Formats: sequence, C-alpha cells, structure tokens
Amino acid sequence: MYNLLMKELKLGVSPFFYFLPFLTGALMLIPGWLYFIVLLYFCFLTIPNMFAGYKTQNDLIFTNMLPVNKKDMVKAKVSVIVILELMHIVIAMIYGMISLRLYPNLIYYFYGPSLGFWGLCFVMLALFNVFFIPMYYKTAYKYGAATFAGTTAAILFAGGAEWLGIQNSSVFNLFKGTGTDHMTAHLLILLAGIAIFALFTIIAYYIAIKRFEKVET
Repeated sequence: MYNLLMKELKLGVSPFFYFLPFLTGALMLIPGWLYFIVLLYFCFLTIPNMFAGYKTQNDLIFTNMLPVNKKDMVKAKVSVIVILELMHIVIAMIYGMISLRLYPNLIYYFYGPSLGFWGLCFVMLALFNVFFIPMYYKTAYKYGAATFAGTTAAILFAGGAEWLGIQNSSVFNLFKGTGTDHMTAHLLILLAGIAIFALFTIIAYYIAIKRFEKVET
C-alpha cells in the first residue's frame, strides 16, 4: 500500500498540484471576498485536471498490471485526494490568519475566515467526496460526470450557507469575522466539520471499493 501511495504521489500527481494551494490560498488575502471559492478551486482545477492525466496516461491499465488488489488501488487514490484537500485547507487557513491580521477592522459582507468557517469548508469537501469518489469508481475511468456532481454539491452547500447568513443576521454575525466572541461555538463547528469530512470520505471509500470490484480491468 505504501509503495502504491508513493507511486500516486510521485507519478500520478503533477508537481503543479502541490503548488496550486499556495496560489489559490493567496486569494484569502483579498479583503472581504467570498472565501468558499478558494477551496472550490480544488474542485474546479485540481480534480478534473488530475483525473484527466490519469485517463491520458492509461493509469488504470498500468496500475492493474502491478501486484496490488483493487482495494489498495482505491485506497491510494482516495488518500491522494484527501492529502490534497487537507493541503488546500491548511494553507488557506494560514493565509486566512494573515488576512485577519492585515484587516482587523474589516467589515465583512460574506463569511470571514473563522474557525467555524473552516468547519463549513470541511463539510463542503465532504459532500464533494461522497458524490465524486463513488461515481468515479463506477468505471474508474470516466471522471466528467462525477466531477460535475461533486462540484455541484459543493457549490450548492457553499451558496446555501452564505444565503442562510444573508437571511439570518444571527448566523451571519457568528461567521462574519474572527469568531473570537463565539469561540466555543466555532470550535464545535470545526470539530463537527472534521468529523463529517472523515465520515463521508470513509463512506465514499467503501462504496467505491464495492463498485470498483465490479469493474472489469
């Protein structure tokens, strides 16, 4: 499993996608921006381009020739997805902390980069995973429809969360700034978001294994 993961990280993923979180994360420095978009770039750019590369390189055929089972093949790819997602979130969080320092008195019209906001981002990526991963492993080859479904789910969640804040002043006041006035609530939202991310990704992983077992390679 370790060697298969190293194969994915070194051969399957272009070095550009390890650098991309630093580029997209810098968008957190835009004062008062719609910060959900920063992580949505993972869905917009990283996933479709990375899986297009897998398809072009006939990665499925190559990997199937190796002495590995289908369960480990799924586990390696899901692990790469999660690693890249965590890179995007952690780097964006660092930029977010810098943004809060740069603009301490900023008036927010969308959610600010608080701990609770990052909890919502974990939920957004959880929804992406639970749609994308099982759909992709119906064929382990076609990624377009799976990417569209996962990205749509993520966008709808982000849009719904922002709309809820616009409609409900108490929700917006909770997320509009640093969150220091509601630290306990923000910590609970962050922990809940991480738990949902882990749960949904595990569910997606097991569904993907069952579907991939039926794929003839």
